[in-house]
Amino acid sequence: MTDDTRSAAPSRTSAGVTPHGTTVPGTGCRTARSTSTRRDFTEGSEGATVTDTSAVTWLTQEAHDRLTAELTELTTVGRSDIAAKIESARSEGDLKENGGYHAAREEQGKQEARIRQLEDLLRRAVVGEAPPDDGVVEPGMVVTATVAGDKMTFLVGSREVAEGTGLEVYSEKSPLGSAIIGRSAGEETSYEAPNGATIKVTIHEAKPFQL
Repeated sequence: MTDDTRSAAPSRTSAGVTPHGTTVPGTGCRTARSTSTRRDFTEGSEGATVTDTSAVTWLTQEAHDRLTAELTELTTVGRSDIAAKIESARSEGDLKENGGYHAAREEQGKQEARIRQLEDLLRRAVVGEAPPDDGVVEPGMVVTATVAGDKMTFLVGSREVAEGTGLEVYSEKSPLGSAIIGRSAGEETSYEAPNGATIKVTIHEAKPFQL
């Protein structure tokens, strides 16, 4: 899966129920909870006051630096390289039958989409420490839970948190994430799958993510 929002629940099947999963390779960010929840963020990455914390994305310093470097690379070298490819392909003649030209334009579109994605993410970012080790589930916590009968360990947040760790990552806005946010080890909860089935969840542990 590649959608950064990761809004679905686990992709495991139990007793014929598939809670529409969104497992992603991990990478350092979590979206801050709304102002009605336990923790709020008050400053953005540029020191500006953030009043709608539901739109804020938490990043580790490492993740912020990495994503900033990627954005810089794409907006400088990346744009220059793709412009050169397009110009080279254009010089070959008839654009209607020019596969190289169309391939380069498609690559350009994907690159610009990634640039917009990074700009939006970094604009909403708050750089800070991991959440406290208090056992309460929130973005940035690694959770061990039994979901629909399967014991699993995953990160609550988005894929920028744990790149290269192999952790499954679920958005706090997914059905699973929404069901466990604010809960602690030992608690049981449930959520409704898209097919109407009730998925039971038992939380065993919640620990801050660490590289």
